[in-house]
Amino acid sequence: MTIKKIFFPITSIIILFIIISSYNTDSKSDENNIKYYSKDNGILSIMYHRFNESKYPSTNIMMEIFKEHIKIIEDSKYDFLNPNEFKTKFEISKLNKEILITIDDAFESFYLEAWPFLKENKIPFILFVSTKPVGKRGYMTWDQIREVNSENFTLIGHHSHSHEYLIEESNKDFILDIETANMIFQKELGSIPKVFSYPFGEYSKFMKDYISKNFNFAFGQHSGVIDLNKDKFELPRFPINEKYGELKRFKSIINYYPLEFKKLHPNEKLLSKVTNPPRFSVEFFKEQKNLNNITCYSNELNKWEKSETNYSDQILTIKFRGPFNPRRGRINCSLNDRGKWRWFGIQFPIKNN
Repeated sequence: MTIKKIFFPITSIIILFIIISSYNTDSKSDENNIKYYSKDNGILSIMYHRFNESKYPSTNIMMEIFKEHIKIIEDSKYDFLNPNEFKTKFEISKLNKEILITIDDAFESFYLEAWPFLKENKIPFILFVSTKPVGKRGYMTWDQIREVNSENFTLIGHHSHSHEYLIEESNKDFILDIETANMIFQKELGSIPKVFSYPFGEYSKFMKDYISKNFNFAFGQHSGVIDLNKDKFELPRFPINEKYGELKRFKSIINYYPLEFKKLHPNEKLLSKVTNPPRFSVEFFKEQKNLNNITCYSNELNKWEKSETNYSDQILTIKFRGPFNPRRGRINCSLNDRGKWRWFGIQFPIKNN
């Protein structure tokens, strides 16, 4: 049975859902906490893709380096977070920082190279799966995914059906892609994952609002540390690859702490010709000290440079040198808070026209 045959009968239902939902654009993602948690040391999530596939350096990590990463975490006395406990841990202050490992795309190299090591050592992780490539050359099979899913320290996450640039699709096609994956997950695993990862870390406000109504959490690909005030549907992760997985840098990353904030503007992360560069601002809690020491870098005009910032009345603004170049704009900010390095980042996908 083809996908078209499966979904033709429900096309009208999906369209009706879009019409109905347009009357209620409130998102669960707006239910952020508004209290500063001084004792929340956070959840630091790191993202991997391929293992021992050196011809793909931008998404690969060599296993000898990956094993060193695990040893660094263990030597630092941080706890690995079992993703099945993520909801509970998210809702409380973490007196001891926890590390969440995530693996995107379910490449075959993960199963052949990393999975035996993780299984032997019972190191917990989320495996985010896009349903369309499963079983194709270079990707895991459903039997392999079910094997991983059978362990109590693993979690299968939702990574769309097609893994296309979904911000370039219509809202209708975006929903159809997610619903297609839902039906396949239900058929192959007996349930639909409730944790989502945006392909390429890209999302619009419409996409995020839709995801917030149908999932418990969603991860992007912007860097930062998760705390109680982070938006449940744009959670940060540090991407790791051959270049950014270098051991000295990795040791620095896992020692970052949350930089909590009340509100970040704009809500719409997808930038158009009219909104690029964005009018960017972050409102911090008055309890956060040393904010005059905050430093930000941004990559407008396709060049990473120190940002021109202004801080007044708990609000940080950035004056950009010009627009961000397609495909993505990024901002990373850090704060030396009495010896603790706090960090947050944000990513803006750019419309091509």
